[in-house]
Amino acid sequence: MTGKEALTHFPSLGTSTNSAQGKAHMKQCDLLKLSRKQKRLCRREPGLAETLRDAIRLGIMECQFQFRSERWNCSLEGRTSLLKRGFKETAFLYAVSSAALTHSLARACSAGRMERCTCDDSPDLENRKAWQWGVCGDNLKYSTKFLKKFLGQKRIGKDLRAKVDIHNTNVGIKAVKNGLKTTCKCHGVSGSCAVRTCWKQLSPFHEVGRLLKLRYDDAVKVFSTTNDAVGHSELASPQRHSHSTKCFSPTDLVYVEDSPSFCRPSKYSLGTAGRTCSREGNCDSMCCGRGYNTQSRLVTFSCHCQVQWCCYVECQQCMQEEVVYSCKQ
Repeated sequence: MTGKEALTHFPSLGTSTNSAQGKAHMKQCDLLKLSRKQKRLCRREPGLAETLRDAIRLGIMECQFQFRSERWNCSLEGRTSLLKRGFKETAFLYAVSSAALTHSLARACSAGRMERCTCDDSPDLENRKAWQWGVCGDNLKYSTKFLKKFLGQKRIGKDLRAKVDIHNTNVGIKAVKNGLKTTCKCHGVSGSCAVRTCWKQLSPFHEVGRLLKLRYDDAVKVFSTTNDAVGHSELASPQRHSHSTKCFSPTDLVYVEDSPSFCRPSKYSLGTAGRTCSREGNCDSMCCGRGYNTQSRLVTFSCHCQVQWCCYVECQQCMQEEVVYSCKQ
């Protein structure tokens, strides 16, 4: 503790309550699919199991939101098989998962849900003496440091897939760092900024997801090549209209094999049959040339709402016809 954190009051707990909470935490760690080393870390970090579950939910929801209009819609079906391959979709899954965990850990620290970390005190900011830190900032520094320890990135030698997976994991972490902002509020007579209260704040995770989706759209196919200068293999991508290779950005998502079409059911997805689509937008692509069904249905919604004295809103129930398009089998 630095002495600069916002104070949080906890109810006093008896030893029996602490013991029960400790056992519950251990059980939560055991229920998660973790390696032996990760389970040890989980058991030593009260609050981590709940944060890991939050991160899993956050990553899944954001992935499904970003791919809601794509052939592959980030469904849970086929994910295990997908993670064994080197597709663009695999790259996104690694990136969004590491981003969700980084984001969730930083937020958990600032919310007081983790015992071994607290607010970010941002010691490296310029003119720090002029700023009074009065709000608990998101602790990105702790979360990135802990995440690297938790994931345990090893020496990977010539393993191309391992290099690709680690690269994409780091892309996710960088995407969260990219959204870290300093937020300040002024205090003083007549709005003068005599004293500023500032804190570090992460962007909403939707912004991280949107950035990673852009990275997915521009993902780079790579292969392994030997760097004669240093004597070991590294990732490279073929340069367009040339036989030479080029270096790609550390923020680019990379992949090693072309994706399947995801049109028909396979071990990677359920296909697109029955998926709803937009006739003016993505039906042709979503339905893979099979065409789409058109169905009309009546939907009920609240309308002509008025505020009535004193304290309620009165609405009528209206109906309208809605046309739904869905891909043929």
